[in-house]
Amino acid sequence: MPSSGQARALGRASVVAALTALAAALLPAAAAHAEDRTVQGGRLDWGIKSSFQSYVTGPIAQGSSTLQGGAATVGGSQFRFHSAKGSYDPDSGAFGAGFSGGVRFTGHKKGGSYELDLTISRPTVKVSGGSGTLYADMVSKEKGTGKVTSTSQVPLASLDVSGIDMKGGTGPIALNNLPAKLTSQGAKAFAGYYTAGTALDPVSLSTDLVAKSASTKPSRKPAEKGSSDDKAKSKEKEKGKAKAGRIEDAAVDWGVRRTFREYVTGSIAKGEWKLSAGAQDGGALFRFPRGEGTYDEKKQTLAADFAGAVRFTGAHGLDLTLSEVAVDVRDGKGTLSADVDSKGDRGATLKNAPLITFPAAEGELKPKDGLVSLAEVPSKLTAEGAKAFGGMYKAGSAMDPLSLAVALDDGAKLPALPDLGSSVKPDAGPEKAARPKTENAARSSDSSSNAVPIGIGAGVAVLLAAAVAFGVVRKKRAATATSDES
Repeated sequence: MPSSGQARALGRASVVAALTALAAALLPAAAAHAEDRTVQGGRLDWGIKSSFQSYVTGPIAQGSSTLQGGAATVGGSQFRFHSAKGSYDPDSGAFGAGFSGGVRFTGHKKGGSYELDLTISRPTVKVSGGSGTLYADMVSKEKGTGKVTSTSQVPLASLDVSGIDMKGGTGPIALNNLPAKLTSQGAKAFAGYYTAGTALDPVSLSTDLVAKSASTKPSRKPAEKGSSDDKAKSKEKEKGKAKAGRIEDAAVDWGVRRTFREYVTGSIAKGEWKLSAGAQDGGALFRFPRGEGTYDEKKQTLAADFAGAVRFTGAHGLDLTLSEVAVDVRDGKGTLSADVDSKGDRGATLKNAPLITFPAAEGELKPKDGLVSLAEVPSKLTAEGAKAFGGMYKAGSAMDPLSLAVALDDGAKLPALPDLGSSVKPDAGPEKAARPKTENAARSSDSSSNAVPIGIGAGVAVLLAAAVAFGVVRKKRAATATSDES
């Protein structure tokens, strides 16, 4: 039987061994967190400059802004850019993310053109070494001369990221209300409306992160149709079906009308919209999927029915549902129809009502790589459409652009929806984030801990320090005991 001193020694040795083993177990996890990550999905919200927006739409310029490439509006005066792609290094904190979409400002109409004509698109944010910059593609008509300049990825604004620790993120990164100032290059690209150093609207963004080794998303395949025997049919037979006009899959994207969406969620209606039956929200548009129908390349005709419904509700009796969406194209013109269920004093119930028309000129419906498509073509409200909206808009009013994609074979892929990222959203509050948010993204494919890598490293250091200190104390006690015995 061991003596009490031997028992204490054995106990101390067990504790040290346990601490060392725990530290060893944690160290690989910390190292795994340090892997470079890919930015994949997310949004950037920016009003560019609110006073400029007011000037453009005011009584002097009498202009407007139009959205491009799936960009949306959010809140009272912000534009939302989408589908972030880029990279992030958790060790250095270096971050870069490019976003899709754009906005075009026009005003001071003179004849058939505008004296003020400015487009800002594809914003990119880069943060490194304690400084940040927002880049963007710029097309502008110079004030006074009318000279048009197009420049790719202009360093448009400097971003104040002071006080933000960019290191150690593992999940969605959210940077909120970053102060922005116009750069000298940005002032030139801004057509001379503002000087370098002018304060712009603050920038907020949220992006998802995935481990670089697992950054490739699985492609979305069309829903499987038929049995394995059906899929085994010969290619010649499938080609024959395509010639006969069979549609394999299709989707139509339409945002109804930007100002209507803003009215629904604004201070008057204080409402919302809900999607059902498979409809999808792309931020600035609604996607009605799973299209079925026929296409004739020779005649340039197309007829398809789509799944999905959208319901708008709000104060003052707002309750409007659009469902059973269908598209018909012939003679160079397209029509989008839907069932309408509108309640209230000015409500209406309509079946297969033609809501909007859009151009589809001859030759635009020719297939390419098995896909027939129209991208962001303008649309106008019909008389039936005006009735559906209770007279809020007159027949002939411009509605949101429409995009149509029709797959003629199984190999053709429909365009992806704007990727707004996970549920982590830029904060609308006034204060700036103290550090990037580090929750794991919902889409993250690894199973790592939610903790920040630096936190794990600190925990390991504490454990190692405890083990070392324990060993030092044991040595001191042993030395004291030896000296007492002598």
